[in-house]
Amino acid sequence: MCLITQLTPKQNKRKTITIMSSSLLLSFLIALLLAAAVCTHGQVLPPPVTDTDGNIVRVNERYIIQPVNTGINGGGLIPVAAILPSCPLGITEAFPGESGVLVRIAFPPWLIPPILPLTIVRTNTDMTIEFQSNICNRISKFWEVDEFAQNPNQPEILIGGNQRRRNSWFRIERAGKEAQTNIYKFTTSAGTVGTISGALDSPQLVLTNDVDKTIFVKFIRDVSTVVTSTSRVEK
Repeated sequence: MCLITQLTPKQNKRKTITIMSSSLLLSFLIALLLAAAVCTHGQVLPPPVTDTDGNIVRVNERYIIQPVNTGINGGGLIPVAAILPSCPLGITEAFPGESGVLVRIAFPPWLIPPILPLTIVRTNTDMTIEFQSNICNRISKFWEVDEFAQNPNQPEILIGGNQRRRNSWFRIERAGKEAQTNIYKFTTSAGTVGTISGALDSPQLVLTNDVDKTIFVKFIRDVSTVVTSTSRVEK
C-alpha cells in the first residue's frame, strides 16, 4: 500500500527555501575552492624541498636530517638526552656513523596549506619539525626556539614545543647557489639556525644571526621499512 502525502503550500514553500539555501551554500563553497585554486595557480609556488636522492620531501614521511659538514658517514641530529643520562631538551649532532633520530615534517595545524598538492614540503613555508623518538616521553618532540634563553641573541633550539605556536615554526631555505641543490638551512622570523659548542663539545643547535655559525643540512628519507630488489642486491 502506497501513501501519498501532499505538502501544503506553506510546507512546499519552506522546502523550496531549504533547497535554495543548500544550493547557494554549495555554490558558495565551490566558488571559494575555485578561487583558492586560481590564486594558487596564479602564484609562482616556492620550489619543493628535495632529499639526497632528488625526490620531493613530503609531509608526514620520515627523514633523517644530516648536517653536510659531517660527510657521508656523519651523524644526524639527535636530542642531547641521547648522549647524557638526564633529559635536557637541546638538539645536537650525533657521533659519526650514527644515523641520528628520524623527524616528521608537517604544516602547523591551523595553517592552510596549498590546495594542490597537499603533501609537498616547499621552501620558505612555515613547517613544524618533530623527532620520531621515544626519548623524554613526558614532553612533546616538536622543535622550538627557547623563549626564555639566558642568551637572547643565541637562544637554543629545544624539543618540547607546541606545534600551534610560532616559536615552533621553521622554514626550510635553499643554501646552495645551484638551482637543483639539495642542501638547506632552517630559518625563522628571528634568525637562522646555527651551531655553537655544546655538551661534550658537540655542536648545539641555536638561533643566530651569525652567518658563520649557520648549519647546512640535507634530508635522507627513511627507507628502513621499504624493501626493494635493489636494496637486497646492495646488501
